Amino acid sequence: MALNSQTAQFTYDLNKSPLMKKDKNNYINILGVQQLNTLKNVSLLDIFLSANNVVEPHYHQNAAELVYCISGAAVVSILNPNTKQIQNFPITPGQVANVPKAWWHYEVATVDNTHLLAIFDADTPEVILGSDLLKLTPSNIMAHTYCMDESKWKEAIKPVTPSTFIGPTKDCKKQQNRSHRSSQYQNQHDLNYSQQQYYSYFPYHY
Repeated sequence: MALNSQTAQFTYDLNKSPLMKKDKNNYINILGVQQLNTLKNVSLLDIFLSANNVVEPHYHQNAAELVYCISGAAVVSILNPNTKQIQNFPITPGQVANVPKAWWHYEVATVDNTHLLAIFDADTPEVILGSDLLKLTPSNIMAHTYCMDESKWKEAIKPVTPSTFIGPTKDCKKQQNRSHRSSQYQNQHDLNYSQQQYYSYFPYHY
């Protein structure tokens, strides 16, 4: 887009560009070149989460991502392909976590009213979602490749909805138990305590 063109856009309202909405407290707005045609090598996702909600495991095949915390608190988790280890980075307002291009990662809000800004070095943030990989890979291939019972695999992934983006889903029964447990700390102002709750809920990060 030529900057002197009569159709060049220099401003945009992200509230008019929802990527997905789980509910009034958990949603993502998107800004890319499709929304603002003068963008070049930059785009972003405006992310709103309540406690224990997760931006599902995914990777961006075309861009690195810088996650900036505007309000609330979250843990950004990255699978380092060099060390084969999960690295967890708690962030609070004013702090960032950097996700290299094509690295598997996810974000979990540890308190209510968490607001994150994800900034990309590409004019469109392309994404491969974990839910899509699980649901769209043929069950017979997964079972054969990993020596599994195909019927058990199908049963295990039955609740998974393609393109979940923010989990758990609204009808998740486990979420009711987590919400009850999280009520013990959601009103606490001690971030360290909230982070301890995160690790107790998601022990596989150790």
